[in-house]
Amino acid sequence: MKLLSTLAGASLLLPGLAFAQVADISQVWINPGFYSLHFDRNKGLEDANPGIGIEWPIDKTFSATAGRFRNSDREYSNYIGLYVMPFEFYGVKLGAVVGGFNGYPNYREGGWFPALIPVAAIEGAHWGLNVSVIPSYKDRLYGAISFQLKYRFSDGSN
Repeated sequence: MKLLSTLAGASLLLPGLAFAQVADISQVWINPGFYSLHFDRNKGLEDANPGIGIEWPIDKTFSATAGRFRNSDREYSNYIGLYVMPFEFYGVKLGAVVGGFNGYPNYREGGWFPALIPVAAIEGAHWGLNVSVIPSYKDRLYGAISFQLKYRFSDGSN
C-alpha cells in the first residue's frame, strides 16, 4: 500500500517534470517596472514605477507575465497576466495583455481587478520594449502611456 501511494504521489510530479523539459528559461524577459506618462499631468501622480517583473514566452503569440511595482498612487501593486500578441507589423508585435492587478487604493479598496490593456512590443536579441495604453477609469485609475523596458540574458534564438 505504501508503494502504491508513493507511485501515486510521484505521478503528480510528472507534469512538472515534463514542463521543465520544455521550458527554456533563457527566453524569459525581466523588467525593472514601468515608466508611465499620465494623460492628466495635474494629479501629482508618480510617473516612475520601479519594480520587478518577468515575461515568459510560451510561443510566438502567448507569454505569461507577473510582477510587482510601485504604482502611480505610490502604493505597491502586483500583477499576473497573459500577453496575446497575434499581429506583427514591420517587426512590432501588436496585441494585448489580459490579467489582474491590485494595490490601487481608489479602486476596489486596493483589491484585485481584471484588466485588458493594448500593447505593442519591440524585441531584439537581448533588449525589448513594451508600450501600453492604460485606459482611465473615472477617478479611480489614471490613464497613461506606459513604457516597460525588458532584458533577457540569452539572444532569444532557439
